[in-house]
Amino acid sequence: VQLQASGGGLVQAGSSLRLSCVASGLAVSTWSMIWFRQAPGKEREFVAARRGSQGSTYYTDSVKGRFTIARDNAKNTVYLEMNSLKDEDTAIYYCAARRNWNVQYWRAEFYDYWGQGTLVTVSS
Repeated sequence: VQLQASGGGLVQAGSSLRLSCVASGLAVSTWSMIWFRQAPGKEREFVAARRGSQGSTYYTDSVKGRFTIARDNAKNTVYLEMNSLKDEDTAIYYCAARRNWNVQYWRAEFYDYWGQGTLVTVSS
Protein backbone atom coordinates (compact mmCIF):
# COMPACT_ATOMS: atom_id res chain seq x y z
CA VAL A 1 0.00 0.00 0.00
CA GLN A 2 1.22 3.47 -0.87
CA LEU A 3 -0.31 6.89 -0.40
CA GLN A 4 1.07 9.85 -2.30
CA ALA A 5 -0.03 13.26 -1.05
CA SER A 6 0.42 16.42 -3.06
CA GLY A 7 -1.04 19.85 -3.72
CA GLY A 8 0.35 21.90 -0.87
CA GLY A 9 1.83 25.33 -1.33
CA LEU A 10 1.99 28.93 -0.19
CA VAL A 11 -1.30 30.76 -0.44
CA GLN A 12 -2.88 33.90 0.94
CA ALA A 13 -5.51 33.87 3.64
CA GLY A 14 -8.97 33.56 2.17
CA SER A 15 -7.89 31.56 -0.84
CA SER A 16 -8.46 27.92 -1.75
CA LEU A 17 -6.32 24.87 -2.27
CA ARG A 18 -6.96 21.25 -3.17
CA LEU A 19 -4.83 18.46 -1.77
CA SER A 20 -4.70 15.08 -3.45
CA CYS A 21 -3.88 11.65 -2.06
CA VAL A 22 -3.32 9.00 -4.72
CA ALA A 23 -3.62 5.49 -3.35
CA SER A 24 -2.17 2.24 -4.64
CA GLY A 25 -2.66 -1.19 -3.16
CA LEU A 26 -6.04 -0.31 -1.71
CA ALA A 27 -9.38 0.95 -2.97
CA VAL A 28 -10.45 4.36 -1.69
CA SER A 29 -14.03 3.33 -2.44
CA THR A 30 -14.00 0.81 0.39
CA TRP A 31 -11.22 1.87 2.75
CA SER A 32 -11.58 4.60 5.33
CA MET A 33 -9.53 7.59 4.30
CA ILE A 34 -8.53 10.47 6.51
CA TRP A 35 -6.59 13.71 6.52
CA PHE A 36 -4.52 14.82 9.50
CA ARG A 37 -2.34 17.87 9.88
CA GLN A 38 0.55 18.90 12.06
CA ALA A 39 1.41 22.51 12.66
CA PRO A 40 4.87 23.60 13.83
CA GLY A 41 5.33 22.77 17.50
CA LYS A 42 1.95 21.06 17.76
CA GLU A 43 0.68 17.52 17.81
CA ARG A 44 -0.83 15.87 14.79
CA GLU A 45 -4.57 16.52 14.66
CA PHE A 46 -7.53 15.10 12.83
CA VAL A 47 -8.94 17.19 9.99
CA ALA A 48 -11.41 15.15 7.94
CA ALA A 49 -12.42 11.54 7.37
CA ARG A 50 -14.47 9.64 4.85
CA ARG A 51 -15.86 6.29 5.85
CA GLY A 52 -15.27 3.46 3.36
CA SER A 53 -18.18 2.10 1.38
CA GLN A 54 -20.75 4.03 3.38
CA GLY A 55 -19.18 7.35 2.45
CA SER A 56 -20.06 9.34 5.56
CA THR A 57 -17.80 12.30 6.20
CA TYR A 58 -16.52 13.81 9.43
CA TYR A 59 -14.69 17.05 10.13
CA THR A 60 -12.99 18.75 13.00
CA ASP A 61 -14.97 21.78 14.13
CA SER A 62 -12.42 24.33 12.97
CA VAL A 63 -12.76 23.32 9.30
CA LYS A 64 -16.48 22.56 9.06
CA GLY A 65 -18.05 24.53 6.26
CA ARG A 66 -14.65 25.33 4.73
CA PHE A 67 -13.07 21.94 3.94
CA THR A 68 -14.51 19.01 2.02
CA ILE A 69 -13.12 15.49 1.79
CA ALA A 70 -14.02 13.87 -1.50
CA ARG A 71 -12.93 10.90 -3.52
CA ASP A 72 -12.66 9.86 -7.15
CA ASN A 73 -12.97 6.09 -7.26
CA ALA A 74 -11.87 5.89 -10.89
CA LYS A 75 -8.62 7.69 -10.05
CA ASN A 76 -8.34 5.97 -6.68
CA THR A 77 -7.71 9.38 -5.18
CA VAL A 78 -8.95 11.25 -2.14
CA TYR A 79 -9.05 15.03 -2.10
CA LEU A 80 -9.19 17.68 0.56
CA GLU A 81 -10.81 20.79 -0.82
CA MET A 82 -9.85 23.73 1.38
CA ASN A 83 -11.62 27.07 1.08
CA SER A 84 -11.40 30.32 3.03
CA LEU A 85 -7.98 29.34 4.31
CA LYS A 86 -6.76 30.91 7.53
CA ASP A 87 -3.34 31.39 9.07
CA GLU A 88 -4.11 28.62 11.55
CA ASP A 89 -4.52 26.13 8.70
CA THR A 90 -0.77 26.28 8.13
CA ALA A 91 0.55 22.75 8.65
CA ILE A 92 1.88 19.65 7.02
CA TYR A 93 -1.12 17.67 5.82
CA TYR A 94 -1.06 13.89 5.80
CA CYS A 95 -3.45 11.40 4.30
CA ALA A 96 -3.91 8.04 5.98
CA ALA A 97 -5.90 4.88 5.42
CA ARG A 98 -7.47 2.05 7.35
CA ARG A 99 -9.29 -0.97 5.96
CA ASN A 100 -12.05 -1.05 8.58
CA TRP A 101 -13.79 1.94 10.12
CA ASN A 102 -12.98 2.74 13.72
CA VAL A 103 -15.45 4.76 15.76
CA GLN A 104 -12.51 6.70 17.21
CA TYR A 105 -11.58 7.81 13.71
CA TRP A 106 -9.83 10.94 14.99
CA ARG A 107 -7.02 8.97 16.62
CA ALA A 108 -3.92 8.78 14.47
CA GLU A 109 -2.65 5.57 16.04
CA PHE A 110 -5.50 3.58 14.45
CA TYR A 111 -4.34 4.20 10.88
CA ASP A 112 -2.15 1.67 9.18
CA TYR A 113 -0.85 3.55 6.17
CA TRP A 114 0.34 7.12 5.76
CA GLY A 115 1.34 9.41 2.96
CA GLN A 116 4.48 11.49 3.15
CA GLY A 117 2.78 14.81 3.89
CA THR A 118 2.37 18.00 1.93
CA LEU A 119 3.03 21.46 3.35
CA VAL A 120 0.35 24.12 3.32
CA THR A 121 1.41 27.62 4.29
CA VAL A 122 -1.21 30.34 4.62
CA SER A 123 -0.02 33.92 4.80
CA SER A 124 -2.08 36.91 5.86
